[in-house]
Amino acid sequence: MGKILSTVDEEIGRLTAFLIEKQQQDGSWHFCFENGIVIDAYVIILFRVLNVQNEPLIRKLHDRILDRQQQGGFWALYPDEEEGNLSATVEAYYGLLYSGYSVVTDEPIRRAKHYIRSKGGLGKVTSILTKVILAATGQRKWPLSITSIPLEVLLFPNYFPINFFEFSGYSRVHLTPMLIMADRRFSITTAHAPDLSDLKDPRLDVDDEPLPRGYQEMQDDIQIGLSRLLGTPRYIHEAASTKAEQFLLQRIESDGTLYSYASSTILMILALLAMDYDQQHPIITQAIQGTTAMQCRSEGKTTMQNSPSTVWDTALIAYALQEAGIADEHVSIRRAGSYLLSRQQHKIADWSIHNQNTVPGGWGFSESNTINPDVDDTTAALRAIQSLSNTSPTYQESWNRGLNWVLTMQNKDGGWPAFEKNTNKEMLTWLAIDGAKSAAIDPSEADLTGRTLEYLGNFAGLDARHEFIKRGRKWLIQHQEKDGSWYGRWGVCYIYGTWAALTGLRATGLPASHEALQKGAEWLLSIQNLDGGWGESCQSDRLMRYVPLMESTPSQTAWALDALISVQQQATPAVDQGILRLITSLHEDDWKSTYPTGAGLPGNFYSHYHSYRYIWPLLTLSHYRKKYEGS
Repeated sequence: MGKILSTVDEEIGRLTAFLIEKQQQDGSWHFCFENGIVIDAYVIILFRVLNVQNEPLIRKLHDRILDRQQQGGFWALYPDEEEGNLSATVEAYYGLLYSGYSVVTDEPIRRAKHYIRSKGGLGKVTSILTKVILAATGQRKWPLSITSIPLEVLLFPNYFPINFFEFSGYSRVHLTPMLIMADRRFSITTAHAPDLSDLKDPRLDVDDEPLPRGYQEMQDDIQIGLSRLLGTPRYIHEAASTKAEQFLLQRIESDGTLYSYASSTILMILALLAMDYDQQHPIITQAIQGTTAMQCRSEGKTTMQNSPSTVWDTALIAYALQEAGIADEHVSIRRAGSYLLSRQQHKIADWSIHNQNTVPGGWGFSESNTINPDVDDTTAALRAIQSLSNTSPTYQESWNRGLNWVLTMQNKDGGWPAFEKNTNKEMLTWLAIDGAKSAAIDPSEADLTGRTLEYLGNFAGLDARHEFIKRGRKWLIQHQEKDGSWYGRWGVCYIYGTWAALTGLRATGLPASHEALQKGAEWLLSIQNLDGGWGESCQSDRLMRYVPLMESTPSQTAWALDALISVQQQATPAVDQGILRLITSLHEDDWKSTYPTGAGLPGNFYSHYHSYRYIWPLLTLSHYRKKYEGS
């Protein structure tokens, strides 16, 4: 035990020194938030369509995309997606050719073309974003899944079964520009646009999309809603167009981006063009500048982040450093606290539609985000400033506002959502859109509920004597899987959810002997790898069952260990073996170190947080030392 603890101490010292040295002058930390090649390709396409003169960036993005091609000619969303990903490959192929730095006769392009055609061509693409980019740039018809939703949906009243603010905030800011473009059957192209017609299988209709269960029922409700709108069809349509335009303009951040996401910003730019905005309009120019600023350079390659993770990383790192023993008066913690204080949100925004009469007080994910706070970032920031709030009235006020905001965000069912409460209408998941089940609504999730409970228990001193804790615990226990795991929405995936649930339940006083905690711990031990670590494939969230990676990743190993530490009074051989494996992994640089363990949209979008290999191991090692040092 003594030898392990000395190794743990040494590693904690190394990690804390590294992170303190990495802090920016303003108190923040800037780590890359890597999202595959999707945004890289979209930026190339957008810049070529608009003739944006930024050749160095286009060339760098081209080179990174090309570097990511797999031996089979395809691109994959994660290393063990062995048969590749058709949507990602189409995006890469299109972006490479549109850049002008690759041509159809190049060997990598020929291999990609062969792969795309072997998978059925453009007509078999499933990603709605890919379909929309192709349609908006003249490479395919507008998909039925979008054209079947009339723009007039934006006018449906809030009490109607289908209304726009029942969709999740993430869904709204992407769907609105899509609907604007589809309404006008918009497309824009250039003389130098690649011709993708040879990627289409003439035997397949690209609009031959399978309709989900309940789709017709939803269409019937839309028709009923249309019949209740007052005015001539032309007047109603013009009112809907105006409302859609205003919806976009009112949600532009100071950096020019829409809701601080690159993906929605790119769609917004195309939608503004569809509404006859000039390409040099200041809103479009600023949006391009804001998107361009989202680039990140790592290991000699440049990529586009969908939404830089600066606030999230800063909050988590400041919290992890304090757990590791760095005092709150340390200059690094003071700087981080000051930065986080400046990023607390004070605006009434879309989150208030379902949470009225609540004082703002949340935090968002990225630096430019001022109107889209979320529960997870807020509890992360509150953990980071907790010690500062004990001695400073300014931080105490900030803490109180944040805590109040988090408590008011609890759903009726007892769990916590990400961005907006009580937006969980199953009907909206019947859209004929791949990923609609995850993107269209914002329900209670085990990872969010568990992490919120962990904050409320360990940092706010609350327990089951409070009704909201009781309801949150009840929701979590009811949503445990039969095998003892929990599904996590924003991390990969069952390991992430189980870690959040176990630590949250323990923090709010559920005894370690409770059946739910024992089952969760047993499940984690049952999937431990032979090397002592843990690893889970991104396939888990597509198949909705645990899929082993067969290798160990640093963040997933840290999550599993942290969960076990929370429920086990004594260090066990399994935990000790895991700790040693975790420490070893921190000195390795291979695909396991960069495996995407952040989840965005099942089957479409995964993230590699460059900060995760430092944050979660540091937390876990600190918790191991704190709990077992005297035993």
